[in-house]
Amino acid sequence: MSDKPLLLPAPRFLSWQTGTLNLLDNKLIVLDCEDASSLHFTASRLQQALSEFANLKWEIVAGTAIPKEQVGVVISVVPGGAQKLQGYSLAITTKQVYIVAGEPAGAFYGVATLTQLLQEYGHTLPTMRIVDWPDFPNRGVLLDISRDKVPTMETLYDLVDMLAAWKINQFQLYTEHTFAYRKHPVVWAEASPMTGEEIMTLDAYCRERFIELVPNQNSFGHMKRWLKHKSYAHLAETHGPISTPWGFTIEGPFTLSPVEPGSIELIRELFDELVPHFSSRQLNVNADETIDLGQGKSKKLCEERGIARVYLDFLLQIYREVKAREHTMQFWGDIIIKHPDLVAELPRDLIALEWGYEANHPFDERGATYARSGVPFYVCPGTSSWVTLAGRTDNAIGNLRNAAENGLKHGAIGYLNTDWGDFGHWQPLPTSYLGFAYGAALSWALEANRELDIAAVLSRYVFRDESGIMGQLVFDLGNIYQKPGVLVPNGSILARVLLTSPKELDNALKWLSKWSGSNVELHPESFEQTITAINEIMSRLPDVRMARPDAELIRREFRWVADMLRHASRRAIWMTTGTGKTEMLAAEAGRLIAEYQEIWHSRNRPGGFKDSVALMEKMKADYLA
Repeated sequence: MSDKPLLLPAPRFLSWQTGTLNLLDNKLIVLDCEDASSLHFTASRLQQALSEFANLKWEIVAGTAIPKEQVGVVISVVPGGAQKLQGYSLAITTKQVYIVAGEPAGAFYGVATLTQLLQEYGHTLPTMRIVDWPDFPNRGVLLDISRDKVPTMETLYDLVDMLAAWKINQFQLYTEHTFAYRKHPVVWAEASPMTGEEIMTLDAYCRERFIELVPNQNSFGHMKRWLKHKSYAHLAETHGPISTPWGFTIEGPFTLSPVEPGSIELIRELFDELVPHFSSRQLNVNADETIDLGQGKSKKLCEERGIARVYLDFLLQIYREVKAREHTMQFWGDIIIKHPDLVAELPRDLIALEWGYEANHPFDERGATYARSGVPFYVCPGTSSWVTLAGRTDNAIGNLRNAAENGLKHGAIGYLNTDWGDFGHWQPLPTSYLGFAYGAALSWALEANRELDIAAVLSRYVFRDESGIMGQLVFDLGNIYQKPGVLVPNGSILARVLLTSPKELDNALKWLSKWSGSNVELHPESFEQTITAINEIMSRLPDVRMARPDAELIRREFRWVADMLRHASRRAIWMTTGTGKTEMLAAEAGRLIAEYQEIWHSRNRPGGFKDSVALMEKMKADYLA
């Protein structure tokens, strides 16, 4: 054979052998290692795959005293069994299948690859040899559960299963106020938070799949959900207007004030309650976008010492709290990286998280800064789904690839793919699957997956679409953001139109022009063309045949996304020309809101919905003004 199988991620080395292996019923999955229990869950995953994709029932046994003619697969873990950590070799001969690894995680990844081969070929496998290991030892996904969606446990389990199949080995839930701290119920009262018991259950679920569930709690900026309450208001840097780096003003509070002794006391208390629920020995304290630092209580100190120095001093206080709990601190590097001289002052036993979400983000330059300083770091791109509804396919591909290339170039020890929920978290979860999948592939083996057929792997391994249509549909719908001819950072013009009222439009366009570095203008004819393009893409949906339990929900989600994008186009025409029947637009907005409510509650808890839908109600109210 010449064509490589379609795998996600594609392995590093694959060589074809001669012949095929015809899998027969009632064979054995043999576990060959000192501790067979360490491979039992891995073997059970293979057992399930054999049943599902080849209609075979194979028993799991341990040891080597097995008649050879009864053996179907041997999974071995032996010292030196793989060339690199987490690596494996997979050999399919005309008689049996052999998976060899140096540790249980490698065996799990070998089974993940074999499972996909079973999905592609069924019970007749081509003979081959695969030798594989990851580029990045730490390959993570971060899911925002604080703006405003907290997923149900079923949603989280399904996502973890999918990520594990793609060899992801870290998972984080970005948290501001959505952990049920027993001492602080006022903060999460309406948020449907994750409880301690749920975290421990999810942690165990992740461990079985060789995923580290890393605790996450913002601890400096992004603390509005706490500081808006009377009990915590005194800890805020300011409660007045805040000048942001992005050229607009927001109302505080936002950031914990470093000059308030109670700030570090609160952080200490949160860590004490949160951390014991996780088996991970890492903790992401975030500490990003402290945009109002120096604008309130710390103004005098910042004038005397400099904002960057005041930031670093408080960050080091947080670091000492993490270290006192014998954990490794992760933190976002967006503040400190702007002061390379201070990067060198960071302890060498923490991890800086270098984030950026545009295709041209300077991962190269900033990676070089961390490398020179000797500070361990991750590269942190994103799925490009937030503030878009449908995603930004081409930007996501460029951003994810840029991070992998320059992370490897400068010795990053991890790759953390982020998925955010800015402005109400309107995008349904499946919008992010493209970014999750391609990020998983690149973080495993960049060169083997650089030219991965993303649409094809989405159809097969994400949407399980027998027609092969769904992957391309999602890929193309994710590029609709380009159709209006206006590109803006960190979102799409279509989503921005939905979030902007007519009276705010001129100022919003001026701000977007300044932020994007190019003149942002809305042309009605381009939005007409956008509607036509959406219609063409969505005309393929009736032919999709997904073999997933949530197939109908996914159809509804993407139909709703398309309807929202069409509505955004009609809204843009109405806002720029004054034409269009406001009664019809208002009625359409009402239908979209009703559908959004049903879609939301299919995957997420009720908390947060009120805040999210309020932005849509504001959009609808514009038509009735």
